[in-house]
Amino acid sequence: MLPAQTRMRQASEFRETIRGGVRAAKPTLVLHARVTQSPPSRVGFVVSKAVGNAVTRNRVKRRLRHLVLPLLAETPGMTVVVRALPAAATDPERLPTDLAQAWSRCVERLELGSDPASKGAP
Repeated sequence: MLPAQTRMRQASEFRETIRGGVRAAKPTLVLHARVTQSPPSRVGFVVSKAVGNAVTRNRVKRRLRHLVLPLLAETPGMTVVVRALPAAATDPERLPTDLAQAWSRCVERLELGSDPASKGAP
């Protein structure tokens, strides 16, 4: 289970992360990430009814929470929104790989965006 200080709950936090950050899409999920000034990284999950019924959606959320926990410890100072797609329920074996790839892609994009020297590099 995620500690309370690492969970996003307010709609404004979700909106700021989605609009002001970077995005990485995979077949099972879409990940939005943004750099923040506060040290503990925070994460929020969006699992719509398109994913499945309540039991299926909760199963997907539990699985995502379990997979995100070690990644949060590695990357301080980020807010992340994980949006599950319907394939997250139909192809759960693919979820860990997709999450890890999307997470590393977002971290890479955020690091490139924060380095002023890399913007002018060829």
